[in-house]
Amino acid sequence: MPKLYFRYGTMNSSKTANLMMVAHNYRSQNKKIILAKPIVDDRSGNTKIASRAIGIIEADINIYPYKINNFTHIISESKEEIHCILVDEAQFLSEINVEELRKLTNKIPVICYGLRTDYRSQLFPGSKRLLELADTVEEIKTICVQCKNKAIINCKFSIENNRQIFIKSGSDKPDIGAEEKYKPLCWKCWY
Repeated sequence: MPKLYFRYGTMNSSKTANLMMVAHNYRSQNKKIILAKPIVDDRSGNTKIASRAIGIIEADINIYPYKINNFTHIISESKEEIHCILVDEAQFLSEINVEELRKLTNKIPVICYGLRTDYRSQLFPGSKRLLELADTVEEIKTICVQCKNKAIINCKFSIENNRQIFIKSGSDKPDIGAEEKYKPLCWKCWY
């Protein structure tokens, strides 16, 4: 029976690289996959899924948060059987998006990759719903950039007067960025 998977990790835990490896495995077996990403993530362009470690691949679908994305229609129009749906940056999904993906698992496995919490240590709405609905939740681990412990939180920072300042409060609106803005930290280093 197909499942809904949520694979989460902090920044720099190779979530997108993992997605690309899974995509490669399906494609090397001549199996049809759909690559999807929320339209909110525009760092590499709206139609690109980018891994700093591996490179860039083209997304098949842009997901619009808070709108019904007619995945069923897209799947029914496919001339080939769809073997898996892979979703990058799943933290930016809305509850509606996650519920749509959940329904697809009646026929197709769906694997979502994303962050669990934001820089304020609060769950993203998409991640929260995935934690509630996923059949399997897996952590992709990495280490804290300041010590040797496991990273569990994304630290937002800025540089002021040649000093690194940690930002722990502020807006819940997406602030897209990578190493120039966020670091993976353990709880002790973040706190």
